[in-house]
Amino acid sequence: MDGDLLELKEQAAAATEELIALAGLSAGSLLVVGCSSSEIAGSRIGSDSRPQVADAVYEGIAGVLSKHGIYLAAQCCEHLNRALIVEKEYFDRELRFFTERVNVIPQPKAGGSFATAAYREMKAPVAVEEVRADAGMDIGGTLIGMHLKRVAVPVRLKVKQIGEASLLAARTRLKFTGGQRAVYDESLN
Repeated sequence: MDGDLLELKEQAAAATEELIALAGLSAGSLLVVGCSSSEIAGSRIGSDSRPQVADAVYEGIAGVLSKHGIYLAAQCCEHLNRALIVEKEYFDRELRFFTERVNVIPQPKAGGSFATAAYREMKAPVAVEEVRADAGMDIGGTLIGMHLKRVAVPVRLKVKQIGEASLLAARTRLKFTGGQRAVYDESLN
């Protein structure tokens, strides 16, 4: 891996580690990632797919998630209606009563290079319509918000970009229920 790709892998890994810590993610959690390899390379989203760039970013993220026992939902691009690639094991255990599988194999120009890397590298990948992730990373303006649990909270990371792409992150929290007199468990925020 050349120096630039290694740097992208390291940026992605550092951002993932920091988000896991700040969001309080634990084994079994789900992290959604949307990633534009075009934006990382300095081009407009969807215009310059770069599989080698996406591979480096995927390796950085997946390595950290594996170490922590956290699952990845890799968001496809708009051409696949932002479907997601997840491990079949996670689908069977957590998603099968919530969402439907869809039939698609992402490609660099139809799904995106990051989702393509995820599909290629996961043990038993499946595509699904939607998830409700515990946290997320949006690399390059891919709009992951629709795949987060209902109350998303922005997380400011030290890593502000990966390559040339802006990096936004979020965690989720439980909804507050009640009114003025309600008391909340602050450890659940």
